[in-house]
Amino acid sequence: MNTKHILFLTLAALLSAMPASAQFGAIKGAINQLSKIKEKEPEKVQQAPVNQPSQQKSQQTNQTAKIYYVSVNGKSRGADGLSVGTAKKDIQAVLNIIKENNESGSVIRVSEGDFLGAANAGYIEISSWVTIEGGWNAYFTERNPLKYITRIQPTQDQLGTNGAKGLIHISGLDDVMAKKPKGTIIIDGIMIDQGLEAFYMPNDPTDERNGCPSAAFETGRMVDAIPPQVEHPGIRSMGWIAGNVIIRNCLIANCTYFGIQINTRCGEVEIYNNVIISNRYGGVRIAGGDKNGEASHINFHHNTVAFSWCRDKYMEDMGYGYEFMTLVNADVHHNLFIGNNYAAVARTHVLSGPDRVIEAKRVTNLYDNYYYINAADLQLPSAGGGKWTNVQCTDIEDMVDEKILPRAENNLRMAENDAALDAFDQDYLTGVANLKVISSSQSFNRNSASNQFRTATGQNMQGSETRRVSMYGNRYNFDKALRLFGAKTAYGAQKP
Repeated sequence: MNTKHILFLTLAALLSAMPASAQFGAIKGAINQLSKIKEKEPEKVQQAPVNQPSQQKSQQTNQTAKIYYVSVNGKSRGADGLSVGTAKKDIQAVLNIIKENNESGSVIRVSEGDFLGAANAGYIEISSWVTIEGGWNAYFTERNPLKYITRIQPTQDQLGTNGAKGLIHISGLDDVMAKKPKGTIIIDGIMIDQGLEAFYMPNDPTDERNGCPSAAFETGRMVDAIPPQVEHPGIRSMGWIAGNVIIRNCLIANCTYFGIQINTRCGEVEIYNNVIISNRYGGVRIAGGDKNGEASHINFHHNTVAFSWCRDKYMEDMGYGYEFMTLVNADVHHNLFIGNNYAAVARTHVLSGPDRVIEAKRVTNLYDNYYYINAADLQLPSAGGGKWTNVQCTDIEDMVDEKILPRAENNLRMAENDAALDAFDQDYLTGVANLKVISSSQSFNRNSASNQFRTATGQNMQGSETRRVSMYGNRYNFDKALRLFGAKTAYGAQKP
């Protein structure tokens, strides 16, 4: 019922109670009021251009969804979380309610603050199809993920309580019989940082064992030995996900075992508008679980992926920004790949033998990306019996077979004077650009020709000698990482 209908009904009720002499004036006044009313047309939602990140604000929540509120000022008991005034204090408590009540499609709005899960264990676990929206102010009247920071930032107090779980851990959403997505998970505006929990050498550049290029660094190099280092992904799925996944407007920093590592059974995985920085092993790895390789697609775009570190300080494996995995199709475009320690992008996983028919159907596209000081821009299996083939970004379109990369245009080298580089911590950027591995008999620069040969052939230059590095996995400052949103217009993470 619209405004005009309501006014007509109200007028009819008033007229029946009025004397005849007063009815004419009332009718005249109502007609004047009606002439001022315009029917409101439904809002038109504009589709974002294919090559631009969506500008539609996630505040435009499905109006039929059940909405919960979580605030650092909320309550643990006696609050249902269904209004601002009855906000819960713990994201995990709301996730548990949603799971118990089977409320798939619910939305959790989270205020600024640090949220460490049940009993401050250091992670949250998602086992329902939900949307989690961080970046709300304390009153839930405004949302800005870069102003009202919602973070999951455990410290060493959480060691022993979070095991090897992802800081956002996804479980229980698989269905081996699923032929189409059973739901959607959206993780929006959550800032994840493991840098206060991981172990590092002292930030003392006077001792080369510390791997600290200057006193401006927050820490020395990451301690790669296990223990004491506990391996945590930023976002991880335990098993497969039989549905859609959207990860956007997030920071994922300083994780010791991948920034994002999830497995998709079926559905669309869209990861965009994120800063994924200084993660060990790799920035993003998403594997497919459909035996025919046709049920899932990844759209990885408008992300800033920087300083992905190798598995250990010997720098002989891992350290990828993005990995194309098997049994899933993917488009990777409009990203910034900066200073990744083994390769910006890897397409080294390939099905063989009787699965070659499935492999031949796989579609992986890499286009419209910028690259800067990566050890390699694209890494492929070697065709000549060596370990890897490394391809520079400007050669990708000409050198890589169309069967491997059907789309491969506009992979560009970032200019030294590109203003986007100013948004990075300059000491960290310089340290990566000049990264050196030093042994008792020789040394080499990560970006030198000799090191490119070592990377490509897998030769161990060191043998049993002591090896030191000028830096490795050093913690990247949380606040400085947030400045990378919007560093380069139309490429990399934009401001939400």
